[in-house]
Amino acid sequence: MDIKEVTVVGAGLMGHGIAEVVALAGLKVNLEDAFPEALEKARASIRNSLSRMVKSGKLTQEQADKVFAGMNFTTDLKGAVSSSDMIIEAVPEIPDLKVKLLREVSQNCRQDAIIASNTSNIRISTLAQEVSNPQRLLGLHFFNPPVVLKLVEVIKSDKTSDEVFEETYQFSKKIGKTPIKVLKDTPGFVVNRINAPESLLFCQILDKGLARPEEVDAFGKSQGLPMGPYELMDYVGIDTVVHSLNYYRDALDKEYGKCSYFNQFMDRKELGLKSGKGFYVWENGKALIPKASPSTVIDLMDVLSVEINESAKIIEEGIAKPADIEIGVKLGMNRPFGPISVAEGLTNAEIKRKLQKLSEKFDTKIFYPTKSIEEGKLRELLSGKVAREKDAPASEKAREVGTAQGSEGEPVSLRKDVENKVAYLILSNTRNNLINSDVLEGIERHLKALWNDKEINVIVLRGEGKNFSAGAQLTQFFSGPMDFAENARLGERTFRLLSEVPKITIAEMKGHVLGGGFELSTWCDIRVSTPDAIIGFPEVTLGLVPGWGGSQRLAKLLGMSRAAYLILTGERFDGKFAHEVGLVSKLFPAESIELETDRLAQDLAVRIAPVSAAMAKKLIYKGSEVSADNGLEMESIAMGLLYGTEDLKEGISAFLQKRKPDYKGR
Repeated sequence: MDIKEVTVVGAGLMGHGIAEVVALAGLKVNLEDAFPEALEKARASIRNSLSRMVKSGKLTQEQADKVFAGMNFTTDLKGAVSSSDMIIEAVPEIPDLKVKLLREVSQNCRQDAIIASNTSNIRISTLAQEVSNPQRLLGLHFFNPPVVLKLVEVIKSDKTSDEVFEETYQFSKKIGKTPIKVLKDTPGFVVNRINAPESLLFCQILDKGLARPEEVDAFGKSQGLPMGPYELMDYVGIDTVVHSLNYYRDALDKEYGKCSYFNQFMDRKELGLKSGKGFYVWENGKALIPKASPSTVIDLMDVLSVEINESAKIIEEGIAKPADIEIGVKLGMNRPFGPISVAEGLTNAEIKRKLQKLSEKFDTKIFYPTKSIEEGKLRELLSGKVAREKDAPASEKAREVGTAQGSEGEPVSLRKDVENKVAYLILSNTRNNLINSDVLEGIERHLKALWNDKEINVIVLRGEGKNFSAGAQLTQFFSGPMDFAENARLGERTFRLLSEVPKITIAEMKGHVLGGGFELSTWCDIRVSTPDAIIGFPEVTLGLVPGWGGSQRLAKLLGMSRAAYLILTGERFDGKFAHEVGLVSKLFPAESIELETDRLAQDLAVRIAPVSAAMAKKLIYKGSEVSADNGLEMESIAMGLLYGTEDLKEGISAFLQKRKPDYKGR
């Protein structure tokens, strides 16, 4: 089905946000609500949102007007759904209300229309009870705010057809979202289900009087979180947390009913931000949190182990793949890492010990190690080698290798221009193209694929957007000093490949070129830059040192004195200065740097003999590490090897005939 018209039922915060997302994708949208005042409020909110996009330059006024013109606000449910290809239900999280509404929708829409529920917790099979033709019903869970957050969970019930599931998955991509597949129906699906035992853990800490909320929140912020767990509960609404735990108690595990501390807030109607008071008093949208020292009754490993345990349960039950779990937690919880990448950096034994202690301490079986962890098979589970308790559909059994990115959103993409013999490695991880282990893996994988590629002579490293790379993603999870050291070695080994690969490598420096991004550029053979690029090593101002070869490479490129000054001061400089000191070979205007870099790469790819370039690189880099006598000997051997190549004959022939050479790399 080619989905062209969508109806969103429910004009609340989520509903009107979803409608705006669909309209921004260029589709016709009906936004229906039984209450006219809700529609008017939604209309104003969408207008304001589009105006902000115009002011920020994301849309032109003409584009914003066109988006709004494609939206129909109505109280007529029957009329709204009658011609729609897809209907998305976004009414409050009350099972009876949703069931009643979905029954009415299914009676009035086309028989081939897809019906999706934006439920965040409720089983799709529960909602399908009175829907005619239930194979067309599935879950489509957006995250708040829908216009900002990229994640969408696409949830398949036992009755949802494969065709509807796949069509909705592709639709989610079409409207600019990053979907993950929830292959089986479960309360909370992926992200909220992983959150559920955490909510129980933080409730039991208060139930047992182990710490005050402000102490635990101080601990959370000391770990780099923007909000502590109780401040976050206040923000989303304590009633929302309680209703979710009660639902999990009834639908997933009765132990979720062990939480009692939160109930007192429900009795007093102190629900957090929405009521002005919860764990804290709220004024002007901010919580007034008493000063406190970070609690020591909980540590980061407690929280991470609980997340890993629940993730393992989800994989064992065939609900989702590891790659989708990682993406879901990262995007849904706005975090730099998810439980799968954390688990890969820890041992099965230490996770098991931590969970056993938590289970004993709180007398809660939910925290006890799940089957794979109990049997010491977590690593096999994450790699897909452990049979799940309940197999996923045959079409979903194959698992792509990789976790943090999966098949979507590659942090390093490869584009080959075979006609001009140039390959492009494009960094696209966050707005600043930050470098983490996934980026390093991507660079290594693509360089090795290009190593013996005779169709490519030049490799360009380019950052997507305005920046080359602002450096390492410092929020990446590391289990300890050795893990951090190994990450440094990984970066060094990966970047060194740029100086060893038998191709000419060019770094296109623009915007921010800082820290690890600057180090990446130093390993390339040629650097080009915009005059206003912001370059430097800020590591010493953060308590670090350049750890991916920068302390060694910069001294070789600029000399020890200048390198020492730039590294020890953390001083930033621009592309013009880099050109003056010889670090950058060419300066190009910011508005045309990609075009000029392309021209340079294409010229070198044709004009320079690839075998000669490969030999010259070895002489330059390896020769600098040996004595002058040995370097000269290497040079003479290289000359002898080149004498018998076809490229030498072609180069001389082309020179004498005054034509462009046609080098074959042999």
